Amino acid sequence: MNIKPLFDKVVVESVTVEEKTKSGFFLPSSAQEKPQTCQVVAVGPGGIIDGKEIVMQVKVGDKVLCSKYAGSDFKVDGKEFTIIKQSDILAIVED
Repeated sequence: MNIKPLFDKVVVESVTVEEKTKSGFFLPSSAQEKPQTCQVVAVGPGGIIDGKEIVMQVKVGDKVLCSKYAGSDFKVDGKEFTIIKQSDILAIVED
């Protein structure tokens, strides 16, 4: 896959986590909410956007926490990705 986002856009892939109820049942992905923890796959160059200079704060490989309903979902080679603005990233998650 070779996706190069423009301006302040970031391509992320959801980090899949099996969700288990208190009683021990596993929830299928269709029954779960959209994950907020994602892995950064590609980062735009930043630049001057609406008269303000945007410096990219994330890099490929970072694990980030995103706004719940941010971005646009798309598929490439059978994998699901989301493209979001850097401003929709709430935090970098450090292990």
